[in-house]
Amino acid sequence: MRIKALEHQHPLKVKLKFALMRLMNGRPVPDVMRALHYRQKRFGEPFSAWLQAVLRGPSDWSVGERELFASFVSNLNRCRF
Repeated sequence: MRIKALEHQHPLKVKLKFALMRLMNGRPVPDVMRALHYRQKRFGEPFSAWLQAVLRGPSDWSVGERELFASFVSNLNRCRF
């Protein structure tokens, strides 16, 4: 189920950013980008900070290995990320 607010209820600045992304990529803006920009203070910023810590913070694995793990799992889930 798609949340209609994620499609239409963004400020003009974000709508322009999405239009540029569509133009450059030739495909729709991914849902995760829409979600990150919908409620930035409540979800987008905390989630991005957590993701940055997971992928770039201290770890026994290199950044490349963590990125590879993330892309492998995304592929298994049939996600473009």
